[in-house]
Amino acid sequence: MAKVIIFGVMDTAELAHFYLTHDSEHEVVAFTVSREYMNGTEFQGLPLVAFEEIETLFSPKEYKFFAPMTGRNMNRNRERIYLEAKAKGYEFISYISSKATLFGNQIGENCFILEDNTIQPFTTIGNNVVLWSGNHIGHHGQIKDHVFFTSHVVMSGHCVIEPYCFFGVNSTIRDYLHVATGTLLAMAAAIYKDTEEWGMYLGNPAKKLPKPSYEAY
Repeated sequence: MAKVIIFGVMDTAELAHFYLTHDSEHEVVAFTVSREYMNGTEFQGLPLVAFEEIETLFSPKEYKFFAPMTGRNMNRNRERIYLEAKAKGYEFISYISSKATLFGNQIGENCFILEDNTIQPFTTIGNNVVLWSGNHIGHHGQIKDHVFFTSHVVMSGHCVIEPYCFFGVNSTIRDYLHVATGTLLAMAAAIYKDTEEWGMYLGNPAKKLPKPSYEAY
């Protein structure tokens, strides 16, 4: 069992606290957030500490870290906190729901994998990845770092998902596709061919929009 500090004071942090408390061996001992966003000294009945000084109060030698943040700024906000906490010396946990279906998959650190995800054999998942509830993650695939799947996304077999991608609810990825860095696939969109870096795709079949993904989300 690890004693864990959670980054954040919004819904995702509250949910992470619930899941870790009720469906993991870990113990949440504190929350942290950047000083400018602090509003009080407690959250969920636990200490709330400024991230700028967290390591002086909760030593990285004794505590582990979890930053289950949203996909804002194409996952780069979450990446920044992930890297800054690593620079402070923290090791990260991952949360994988007991109600997810896995087959011995390789999964990295700081991943937040919720209930009813099916991750088929021979697919690997990198670091700092969020799989919200109810996704199908096909076989012989690769999901790289800093990626966010919302809910009921279908990733077919043999796909490679590059970093910083974001997939909206009910979106679909055909098999054998290479999804380029920073791809945003909108709600209910379906892609049938490889994407372009920082492209934003809408519709079925999906069409690339003029605006890059990092300007939209």
